[in-house]
Amino acid sequence: MNELHPARRGRIGSPVSRPTSWWLKALRQRADTMYDDEEKLPPMAFASDAERRACISFFNAALRAEESGSSQAENLAAAMEAIDPELAECLRLYGAEENWHRGLIVDFLRGIGADVQPLGGLTGFFYRTYAKARHLPTIMLSNLMFEVIGSTTYRIALGRVKQPAVRKMLTILARDESFHVPLNVHFIREFRKHHGVSARDRVRLAIVYHALFWMLIASSAASRRVAQSFDGISFAELSRAYAENLARLFLHEDDLKLRPPWLALRLFRLRKRQLAEGENILSAAAAEKSARRADVQIQPTA
Repeated sequence: MNELHPARRGRIGSPVSRPTSWWLKALRQRADTMYDDEEKLPPMAFASDAERRACISFFNAALRAEESGSSQAENLAAAMEAIDPELAECLRLYGAEENWHRGLIVDFLRGIGADVQPLGGLTGFFYRTYAKARHLPTIMLSNLMFEVIGSTTYRIALGRVKQPAVRKMLTILARDESFHVPLNVHFIREFRKHHGVSARDRVRLAIVYHALFWMLIASSAASRRVAQSFDGISFAELSRAYAENLARLFLHEDDLKLRPPWLALRLFRLRKRQLAEGENILSAAAAEKSARRADVQIQPTA
């Protein structure tokens, strides 16, 4: 059984390569079970008003990530329809999952007496800039990196929070991101295949990867100011987890030619041998299990 371990510093598996037909079949099967998790959440109780406000900030940021992923997936599907109908349908189904997450988070916020809040600061800048992007590989690379830090944060938070309703929300999000991360890598590869890869494109993607790498690490500091009283994750722990997972992301993806900033590796004392340890490239069997929601189990922290 494919397991996610929130206690293991939020580590996530490396992406896998599958043909579009495989992803499309998996996404269609997932669509059939997508609403199985919808049920009334248990009542929430917070230790303090500060914890409640921090929880609201945490899930407002998660909501913006899901909104951005859903809207860009729809745009990309329209752009790919005439070129690759199968890939376009994959994008639409992926967008539908992101939109479903959005609805769950909105209902969750309403359940704790909160409204959707506008995002400011660095996080708001991320999503406003992302919404304006039009270069397809850049859009999917950005979305992939957002998915990685989201998955990382959810997994670590699962080891800290105790409220059953919050744990259920985090479990749904972390479980689905484990499938969305390799799916986004597939999208990047397919866009490159259809549109070609020039030297300028490679440089552009490398610049985006490095710029987002540092900006997302910086965002961990901003998020600690508003969410730490809820999830209990320190800046030092979250920033290192972000750096580790973003650096590991393309470790085995030689065709994408994306290498993490050497300064980040040095700053966080990350070595390539260390990054290669733990979860390797997913096998075919493990990939299939991660695609089926019922087969993914979140193990509670001891």
